[in-house]
Amino acid sequence: MSDGSMTPAEVVREAKKAGLAAIALSDHDTVDGVREAVAEGKKIGVEVIPAIEFSVISKTETHILGYFIDIDSPLLSEALKSIIDTRRERNEITCRKLNELGFDVTMDEALALAPNGFIGRAHFARLLMDKGYTSSVKEGFDLYLENGKYAYCGKQSMTDEEAVRLIKNCGGLAFVAHLHLTKLGDGELLEFLARLKAAGLDGVEGYYTEYTPEMQEKYQAMASRLGLMLSGGTDFHAAMKPHISIGKGLGNLKIPYSLVEKMKEKLNQKDS
Repeated sequence: MSDGSMTPAEVVREAKKAGLAAIALSDHDTVDGVREAVAEGKKIGVEVIPAIEFSVISKTETHILGYFIDIDSPLLSEALKSIIDTRRERNEITCRKLNELGFDVTMDEALALAPNGFIGRAHFARLLMDKGYTSSVKEGFDLYLENGKYAYCGKQSMTDEEAVRLIKNCGGLAFVAHLHLTKLGDGELLEFLARLKAAGLDGVEGYYTEYTPEMQEKYQAMASRLGLMLSGGTDFHAAMKPHISIGKGLGNLKIPYSLVEKMKEKLNQKDS
């Protein structure tokens, strides 16, 4: 979840308003907002799980989530330096490609929409909408910014196994996010998850905004077959993705708190 136009504390207050017991603040390639979110959660009674989301080298799109990570780990700080450099290059390429398509957008304009200083595709999609080039953020993704479209740039600095190992070395639990974006066939996906499990993967995102009921059932069955845990996410981005509600996604997502309890059990086993 990348907040876009909301501060981390505002995201936590929004979660409280929605009746959520727990949330993970999992921005791409940064933990800058985690402290503020955790502090607000303690104040108002929402459990905030320190987290991060890494985009990794892939033919399509692969994102690895780290839950319960130590945000003060020197290993994490070191890794983030090169990730942030790659992110800057990726954004510059995306901006240039949008310009080539005839869209008058700049890096500075995207930065103005990102209060934490971290630009992502959602900020460019918002710019396209604000300037009247598209009717919505979603349309910007669908036409220009999603994987396979002209302005998409897949440049990353870390492999999937490196991301899993980094999360584990920072005391966290590693999960593969939104499995459908990998665009792997069922057999390939099973092999991919088995390979990452051997590297230390703990689980997969078994509940997600864009999953159909069939996808959800299939991914949860794969996880069960491989002995992997489940997590859930709405990919809430506030004004960056206004069609997605916190905790409910497109309106009918229900993520059980028992998933958090199982994560804690695994962490306790590791510590004992």
